[in-house]
Amino acid sequence: MIRGNDPILLTPGPLTTSLETKLAMLRDWGSWDAAFNAITASVCKDLVDIANGADTHVCVPLQGSGTFAVEAALANVVPRAGKVLVPQNGAYCQRILKILKYLGRAHAAIDIPEDRQPTAAMIEAALQADPAITHVAQVHCETGTGILNPLAEIAAVCARHGKGLIVDAMSSFGAIEIDVAKTPIDALVAASGKCIEGVPGMGFVIVRRAVLEKAQGNAHSLAMDLHDQWTYMQKTGQWRFTPPTHVVAALRAALDQFKAEGGTAARRARYRRNCDTLLDAMAALGLRSFLPRALQAPIIVTFHAPADPAYAFRPFYEKVRARGYILYPGKLTQVETFRVGCIGAIDATEMRTVAAAVGDVLMEMGVRQVGPKNPAAADAGTTSLRAPA
Repeated sequence: MIRGNDPILLTPGPLTTSLETKLAMLRDWGSWDAAFNAITASVCKDLVDIANGADTHVCVPLQGSGTFAVEAALANVVPRAGKVLVPQNGAYCQRILKILKYLGRAHAAIDIPEDRQPTAAMIEAALQADPAITHVAQVHCETGTGILNPLAEIAAVCARHGKGLIVDAMSSFGAIEIDVAKTPIDALVAASGKCIEGVPGMGFVIVRRAVLEKAQGNAHSLAMDLHDQWTYMQKTGQWRFTPPTHVVAALRAALDQFKAEGGTAARRARYRRNCDTLLDAMAALGLRSFLPRALQAPIIVTFHAPADPAYAFRPFYEKVRARGYILYPGKLTQVETFRVGCIGAIDATEMRTVAAAVGDVLMEMGVRQVGPKNPAAADAGTTSLRAPA
């Protein structure tokens, strides 16, 4: 776990990394050197293995943040004459729609409240109503709220109708099992600085080989051309353009730790302990989570902001940061919230101590009523701040 004086990042990425991962960045690498090429190849192999896709899928790494990789997946997998359905229940689904607009790809959305999941029936009805739809793009874990969307059910509908499925698994890959041998997915997108616990700077697309082989000419951009990146890597073992060498080396170290911990099952178990501990400790203060536990992924938790006029996010954030914890602002538009991440090289101890810090800060700010600011989001009655046990 984390050691030292750095603040702990309770965010959905970048996140707190281990000392071993940090140390991996202290060496310089030649981008065309055989040793670095071997690291890239091993990273790509391990990422495909996490998704159980060795027989059908390949991993194409890409410089940049996760959004770079999402855009690349959409641009390469969806033909220019294709049409994408987006079941939309949060900020990152909205980002996919924005990307599709930039790409000039036809698209349609199913607008769903932020605290509700899309259902197989919704997808079924949309596909039946619009035969022009060729693909569905789904965010697996919507970190605007922390909701986990039902990937297996959505994939089954897409497969039954012969539609391609593109999954933004940015905040779930490595923590929640995704088996592409059982769940039909054309492209699975994630990034280095999330649940594998590397550092930011590299996205990747785990894409069905047969789909990628047919994708030549789809991309709108040389830098985002996954087909070109993949074919070049197959021929040379090298990245086409300067790779984020230190990020790749750190990801190699993070993957080694991921496997030593026990892989996806063990990581999910640790994150679930983190999440449950956080929910219990914050509830003891009187703070209310936006989602019911049944819909809550163990990645990030959204909490309603206190209704007390003494509360304001910026001073709250700064005071909690001074105690060693960096929180995340809310992402919702209808209600005021803040978010606390459960992922990274941390354990339940950090969850208990951040809750204690939050309680101390609210007391210091003079916040007494901690129920939601939006009355429609609250149950009857008010909740008073209670000191941590």
